[in-house]
Order: sequence, then C-alpha cells, then structure tokens
Amino acid sequence: MSKLICTVWLLLLLANLGWSVHASPALSLRRRYESIFSFGNSYTDTGNNPVVFADNGVFDPVMRLPYGSKFFGRPTGRCSNGRLIIDFIAQRLGLPLVPPSLTHKGSFRRGANFAVGAATALDAARFHDGSNPGNLFPLNTSLGVQLEWFESLKPSLCNTTRGCGRFFGRSLFILGEFGVNDYHFSFGKSMDEITSLVPDVIGAISMAIERLIITHGAKSFLVPGTVPSGCIPQILHYFAKDDPAEYNSTTGCLNVYNMLGMQHNLLLQEALEKLRDRYPSVTIVYGDLFGPMMERVESPAKFGLEEDVLTHCCGGPGALICGDDGANVCEKPSARLFWDDVHLTESVYRYIADLWLRSMDSPGAAESS
Repeated sequence: MSKLICTVWLLLLLANLGWSVHASPALSLRRRYESIFSFGNSYTDTGNNPVVFADNGVFDPVMRLPYGSKFFGRPTGRCSNGRLIIDFIAQRLGLPLVPPSLTHKGSFRRGANFAVGAATALDAARFHDGSNPGNLFPLNTSLGVQLEWFESLKPSLCNTTRGCGRFFGRSLFILGEFGVNDYHFSFGKSMDEITSLVPDVIGAISMAIERLIITHGAKSFLVPGTVPSGCIPQILHYFAKDDPAEYNSTTGCLNVYNMLGMQHNLLLQEALEKLRDRYPSVTIVYGDLFGPMMERVESPAKFGLEEDVLTHCCGGPGALICGDDGANVCEKPSARLFWDDVHLTESVYRYIADLWLRSMDSPGAAESS
C-alpha cells in the first residue's frame, strides 16, 4: 500500500508542473477548424440529456432555473450556471455554440454535440448485472452509442471518402470527459473491482479515436481526462468516512477516489501517446481537468474563491438538489468551484477552456506535460 501511495504522490507532483500554465489561445486556431464534433457526459452535454431523460421517464433537474442563469438566462440542458468548456472553445474558435444532436433542427455543418449527461465510456449493459433491477442508470448513451449517432448523421454532411476526409480533417473532435460515470456507477463495489475497470475505459476511448481516424478521416482530437472525484461534494456526502486518515489533511478530499482518477489520467495519457506514435499525422491533445480543479482546492484564495471550496453554490442539505424548493444559491457563483454537487461554475469552465486552447495551439507542449 505504501508503494502505491508513493507512486500516486509522485504522479501528483509531476502533474503539478503543468497546473499553473495559463495563457490566452493564439488566433491561429481560428483558421484551423471549421466545425466541432463532441462526445461525452454532463461536463460536455449542451442539451441532449432532456430528451434522453424524458424518453426514459427520468426527471431532469437541469431543465429549470437557476441552471443556465448566468449566460443564457434560462435552462438549456447544461449542467452549470452558464457556459461549459465546449462553449468557450467554440466561441474562441469563432464557431457557433455546438448544437445538441438530439434537439437541434438546423444544419450540423458547423458541428454537432452527441454528449449526454450520465453517459459512460463502457456499454450500459456492463453495469446492469441484475442486482438492482429498478435502477435505470446508466442509460444506453455510452461512447459506442454516441459514435453510432455520429455515423447516422454523417451522410447528411458528406458522401464520398475523399469529401468526408476533407470535411472531418478540418473538424475538431472532442472526446470526453469519459470515465467518471463508469466509476461512480460502480461505487459500492470494492475498490479493486472499480480499479479493474480503468483499462477497459481507456481501451474504449482509444478504440473510438482510432475508429474516427481510420473510418472517418478525423485529424484533430481534444481528449479530456477525468476529475478528482474525491473532492466532489456529492461523493464527500454519500461516501463520508469515519476514519480521518481517509481524507487528505490539506484539502479535505477523499484520497482513494482521487487516486482512482489519477490512475485513469495516467493510463489515458499513455494510451494517447501510443496513438500519436501510430498516427503521426493526427493531432491528439490531452485536456487536464484534474489539475486545474486541484489547483483551486489547494489554493482557493489565489483564484478568488471562497474558503469553503468543497461546498456547492446551488443546492441544500440532505436530499435537496439545485432548483428544489428550499435549495440555496450562493451570492457569488464566480467565487465557487462547484455549481451543484457534481459540476463546475461557468467561471471555472472558462479558465479550463483557456488552458486547453493553449495546449491545442502548442500540441507538442501538451504531449510532453
């Protein structure tokens, strides 16, 4: 166990080297991409979840205020008070906000978003073992399903191998975040069982990237890592521990769940490096979620955040969730890391988007970080 902890903290130290890098994206990115195609979960979903949840008879709290109040003035299906990382990326690239594939009625020539809240990398059947027959989650919206949606849309965008290669070669493909839901839906199992999922999750992401390269001619990818689950308010509430040693003494985060995220991110970066070697003409950039979040957890005042950084802005005690009667909304969301008990505020998403755009403009730096 001591060897594992030493290894994890070494990885954390190495990750720290890139956490404070921050710069505005270069204008050259505006000329590189003509569309964005995105896959993922609620960190990326711009409005598919209301359709999927309604089709499965599931109430969707993000379709009510105060979700969306910061920028849109109304709920849009985004799990935040305003824009997400993908929205800031599209705006910085001079592109329209990426429309959700299941609700948009217009053209998808400038891109489409297939992400759905609560989506997993692995097929939903992996999680339904009959032990809880009343549980609908995860829904059938996995990465593989989202790829099928993309392939169904493809004939409306291009109709020849050469034409599709040209079209998708000028597109940015955002693949994730994937992984956090695979692990969260498995909580309750032993940590060894959950950890055993990590190679399969990474394998699913890698196979999706190869499929997009080989079959569809994709040339540019942004692949986010996963978040520090041990700092998420929902996890801290539902999986509270009696032993203080389970928590990081500096941050208050649960160690074991953060180590799981670090293992995922390490294996993902190794897999992306192998793909770069295999496809040298393809640009594959890793998007760090873990680092920027931990940066704020460790030094909230440095970023203008309130000291109770592990509490959410919108929600309440017990079972109250954001938007419920009796739920609270903090006075200054921009001074918080978490908007609700899982997702981030618009101001944090903006910061992370700027970091990723810098990496996209200098992919060599991103690959070596």
